Amino acid sequence: MSDVEKAVLVTGGAGLIGNAVRTLLETRGTEVIAVDRIGLTGDGKPLTVCDITDVHRLHAVVAGRSIGGIIHCGAFSGPMVQRENPSAMVQVNIVGTANVLELARIHSVDRFVLCSSTSAFGNTASESGPAMEPVPEDVALRPSSVYGASKAAGEQLVSTYAQQYAVDGVSLRISWVYGPRRTTDCAIRTMIEDALAGRSTHIPYGRNFPRQYIHVDDAARALVTALDAPRLPRRTYTVTGGTYFTLGEIGDMVARLLPNAEISLGLGSDPVDDVQGRFDISAIERDLGFSPAIGLEDGIRSYAKWLCAEENGHLEGKSN
Repeated sequence: MSDVEKAVLVTGGAGLIGNAVRTLLETRGTEVIAVDRIGLTGDGKPLTVCDITDVHRLHAVVAGRSIGGIIHCGAFSGPMVQRENPSAMVQVNIVGTANVLELARIHSVDRFVLCSSTSAFGNTASESGPAMEPVPEDVALRPSSVYGASKAAGEQLVSTYAQQYAVDGVSLRISWVYGPRRTTDCAIRTMIEDALAGRSTHIPYGRNFPRQYIHVDDAARALVTALDAPRLPRRTYTVTGGTYFTLGEIGDMVARLLPNAEISLGLGSDPVDDVQGRFDISAIERDLGFSPAIGLEDGIRSYAKWLCAEENGHLEGKSN
């Protein structure tokens, strides 16, 4: 950004990634305006109440403020969300993104960063044999869900606003995110919580199904890195945790770390996810200097400690 003293607007501040982005920025001393449809994060941090589909409210929030950057995380997150209400997905993820881009255009914001998703790619490999060559950013997008299509549409808006209106924007296609404070479906969280509670885990699919996880702290750091970058050689970057494991292999990893874990998985694909080859993440490392720092095993270990502490705190609260 050209002026580090300007505030950064973070949309979706109550969400998994938005909250992590807000925390990272505030820790380094950046002024943050964090907005969401609710007034508090899950860990009690205050938020400015704002629905991104309400363009008038958006402009009222930043009136009289100097905004240096926007990290746009406000969206329905994941192909498993709002499957019965695709119209809402379109309104929030596409129209909402257009509203925030308009804010960036009108207020001459220095940098706009969209939290996109690898779901924009759609299926990139067959289940019988994922492609051996890494999947580059420039492969044709064929989203298989309205969620994925909404992210692809958001990326096109970012690129077009850059070309037509000189809004300096970039989209990061982030893979499946795990870690503290995730509330939507997560196989890793399910495995850990079941092990901590002495329950067995059975997932009816996924033993040979590949998934590329990234820890929430790495996802947040990637978005902030894109915000800070002096220049953007590309308008889209893919970001993963740098690993490529099947859910079965991940289950084995959890079992090694948590001896009480009893995990079984059936064959077949996740019914709401795409079959995807290993993504090439070299571009963001080359251009912006970002690479994932948290290995999957270390991330699972720390996540298990966090979940255990949360559960113990919850039980203590009940007893009091």
